[in-house]
Amino acid sequence: MKTIDQLYLANKRTFIRVDFNVPLKDGVITDATRITAALPTLKLARDRKARIVLASHLGRPKGKAKAEFSLAPVAKKLSEIFGQAVTLAPDCVGDEVERQVAALQPGQVLLLENLRFHAEEEANDEAFSKALARLADVYINDAFGTAHRAHASTAGMVPFVKECAAGLLMQRECEYLGKIVRSPQPPLVAILGGAKVSDKVAVIDNLLSIVDTLLIGGAMAYTFLKAQGVAVGNSLVEADRLDIAKQLLDQAKKSGKRLLLPVDHRVSSSPKGDAAVEVVGQSIPDGLLGVDIGPQTETLFAAEVAQARTVFWNGPMGIFEIAAFSHGTMAMVDALVQSSALTVVGGGDSVAALTQSGKAGKISHISTGGGASLEFLEGRKLPGIAALEA
Repeated sequence: MKTIDQLYLANKRTFIRVDFNVPLKDGVITDATRITAALPTLKLARDRKARIVLASHLGRPKGKAKAEFSLAPVAKKLSEIFGQAVTLAPDCVGDEVERQVAALQPGQVLLLENLRFHAEEEANDEAFSKALARLADVYINDAFGTAHRAHASTAGMVPFVKECAAGLLMQRECEYLGKIVRSPQPPLVAILGGAKVSDKVAVIDNLLSIVDTLLIGGAMAYTFLKAQGVAVGNSLVEADRLDIAKQLLDQAKKSGKRLLLPVDHRVSSSPKGDAAVEVVGQSIPDGLLGVDIGPQTETLFAAEVAQARTVFWNGPMGIFEIAAFSHGTMAMVDALVQSSALTVVGGGDSVAALTQSGKAGKISHISTGGGASLEFLEGRKLPGIAALEA
């Protein structure tokens, strides 16, 4: 797969698919991580005198132009952090957009309006793909967060542009996640949390072939515990996934892999943080629900991380947004920060916890793609990457 640093960009219309799908509240960006993640690629393109055309989606406007999903706040924020004016186009295709692209001078930046204002984007429509391709001499995909989607801007337009390559963020994502899947330094420890087993069955299945130890926390742990006959009180359980949980536990045992579940829990009568919290052992009494892993589990999991040479973490250990339920998740942050291993973190909630801790800069790599990173770890070929390798 070619990368942007291998291409001659001077005076070329360089179409860069970025992932600027940032969280907004009342029209204000609350987390600009995805914008700052694209800066190395944008700076390289500017330094090489490219005429830069940026394209992204934002939210789910369902194929219609809606003001609340406009990329106008993104253009404003990017102008500030990139240190130059970024013009927002009125659309992402059409005669006016083509005129604006043609008028770009070397080093200038035009941000196209939300790709998903057109239903043809997600449909990977060929005519729409060709319309996007008309804006480009060079195509760069730096949107790892959407690499698992076969959309017009991530895959469909690629065959219609002469030169195509990955951006620096895409290259970095593939490099670090590739180390997990293809060439991890053992011992490899994976930490999985979050609410649902169903979201991560394929990931667990694939990870069990490559990890030495798999640590499972968060609400998904209660489904595994119940599958083993452990009482979980009123904790969240996916009853229709109990058989799958049993199969995965058996798979781990047969393959000689260690799959560790919480040995104690922080529990409460309410998940809202408005009731008392106490610590119990592995069994949870009726009337209470698990809201976080317990202190013994924190110590157990941290010890596994300490002896690892490669660590992957996806998913919180509890309802970390509530301070009283955040101890386990923050204990995992501290364990990763203190580790000398290669540390890779993926998934929106894990990244949010890292950001909340103020220690994100001490992690080897933080993936910008939640769903994409999980599909990569499932061993799937992502359409956005496959298109660049074709």
